[in-house]
Amino acid sequence: MTQTSLRESIDSRPMSRYQWFVVALATALMGLDGYDVQAMAFTANPVSADLGLTGTELGLLLSGGLIGMALGAIWVGPFADRFGRRRMLVIAMIINAAGLFLSATASSMPELMAWRVITGLGVGGILTSGTVLVSEYSNAKYRGLCMSIYAAGYPVGATLGGLAAIPLIGNFGWQAVFLLGGAVTVLAVIFVWLKMPESLDFLGARASGPQASSDGSEQRRAEEIAARMGITGPVTLEREDPSDTGTPGRSKNSYAALFSPENRSRTLLLWAMFFIVMFGFYFANTWTPQLLTEVGFSTDEGIMGGIMLMIGGTIGAVLFGVFASRWDVRRVQAVFAICSGAMFIVFISATAWLPAALVAGVLLGMIINGCISGIYTIAPMTYAPRLRSTGVGVALGVGRTGAIIAPIAVGALLDLGATPTVLYIGAGIIVAMAAVVVLRISLHQRTASELRANPVAARD
Repeated sequence: MTQTSLRESIDSRPMSRYQWFVVALATALMGLDGYDVQAMAFTANPVSADLGLTGTELGLLLSGGLIGMALGAIWVGPFADRFGRRRMLVIAMIINAAGLFLSATASSMPELMAWRVITGLGVGGILTSGTVLVSEYSNAKYRGLCMSIYAAGYPVGATLGGLAAIPLIGNFGWQAVFLLGGAVTVLAVIFVWLKMPESLDFLGARASGPQASSDGSEQRRAEEIAARMGITGPVTLEREDPSDTGTPGRSKNSYAALFSPENRSRTLLLWAMFFIVMFGFYFANTWTPQLLTEVGFSTDEGIMGGIMLMIGGTIGAVLFGVFASRWDVRRVQAVFAICSGAMFIVFISATAWLPAALVAGVLLGMIINGCISGIYTIAPMTYAPRLRSTGVGVALGVGRTGAIIAPIAVGALLDLGATPTVLYIGAGIIVAMAAVVVLRISLHQRTASELRANPVAARD
């Protein structure tokens, strides 16, 4: 019987229940990340009142988790490529839970800032490993949809966090928001350790490298996972061509490989796209509750505006995946970026009347979260398997610099007298620029089945 590469089998077969389970589990983790990151946004007003914060100090706190996310994403990539994506996912979740529990104990701005950075370290590691696992366990036809479902977990978690924040803060104080997040993350660590499989492409890369086990354990683990997916018959782990990174003889999980002749252009373009989209996304999601109070809404109404962004985001993330399963993912991303830029302006123009602002918030959330689905879909497709976690992790880290700059810049500009209208128009212009960048990114051609599913990419 002819042996088939396991990667070829996954790409060409319909999605099994087990594959959808992996997508669902990773999506739940993305929901926890959404809760963790937005916890600071939804507690902004009580924390500011309790700790006596200025706008600039609040901006720094809103960016604290994002700083940690950038460092965590960059740090975890090479370790995940070397030691396993599942193992690093569990470690990152433990760090995340610790940061949340410690945040509830903070009594000063510097102390809370430190714990938010720790929380972000864990979140960055979770995002890196989770993104790669979902991409690898999806088939070629539905990879874009699966990545969009995964990205939709963020607004769902953030929405639930916003709904929970109002009664938690009212009854127990802002600290309860962080305690709840930590408790749920601990439960998730146990479940992931028991149920999440290892990356098949990691097993293949390890089996073909100097760290391969002498007893063939990588092959056995792959066969066990294949059986869960209903793949029968002889299967082989996909072995890599030494030229995949364009740097023969160089360690393929090194940061330097991102700038090999083959990867340099796609790396820089991917970084630019991540920076721009993350800037707009975190501007909208971290400051909207506070900025709505600046134009006359109450604190609860401001939180509700933030929730509307998250509700729209859930719809938009999945909608992006539906479009990406029919058309080239880069063109879909370009359209979403242009529409996002326009919706920033529409949203702030609608704030004279609360119902109009809430409707516009849903639409803005739909489109900007679609852009997030796009970057999560495109990033794993940009690099060869052995370099994938490193490439995705560094791109996430670079993107987080845009996310970090956005809240700090808004806080400083508010202190200088800038109006919410000016801030939203500026953010809209920046986000629209992503359309130009994404159309120039070339994708790594991994398998024949994937090329058949994406003929536009095959011509690049």
